[in-house]
Amino acid sequence: MATDYVGWRKSSRSEPGADCVEVGRADDGTIGVRDSKQHGTGPVLEFTPAEWAAFIRQLVAPETSG
Repeated sequence: MATDYVGWRKSSRSEPGADCVEVGRADDGTIGVRDSKQHGTGPVLEFTPAEWAAFIRQLVAPETSG
């Protein structure tokens, strides 16, 4: 997968000035997720566009009773 990400964005749910997760995108569409406390030097979790879409769908999916 890719290693160069651009457009890192911090979660809109984080407190101003607080540490959180950041998400960036590579030219090939790979999505990178990193811990903002690492200031760009820590590990990056990589997701394909399909994996990221499935993850986001699960976050916004209404809970089902079961």
